[in-house]
Amino acid sequence: MSEAMPEDAPPEVPEPATDTSQPAGPRPLGVERAPTGHDAVDAALARLADADDLDVGGHPEVYEDVHQGLRDALGALDQRPGPQGPPRPYDHRS
Repeated sequence: MSEAMPEDAPPEVPEPATDTSQPAGPRPLGVERAPTGHDAVDAALARLADADDLDVGGHPEVYEDVHQGLRDALGALDQRPGPQGPPRPYDHRS
């Protein structure tokens, strides 16, 4: 059974149509980034905010730059002198 609308009810007004012929402009995602405490990592992650003002076509350049910055930060960890591990028993050569 369907309910009949009362005579005094206002007619339904359709939602205004949105113009889909033009693509929407860039909009920030609103993702918050918490500091990591590592300057190089924080700088790379801060670069992600640059993508907020770009069209989608500009995102890969930013992402590749951030990715390279994070790789560099990880690579720098290998370059730091640290404590030497225990000696290897079979590493003696005469």
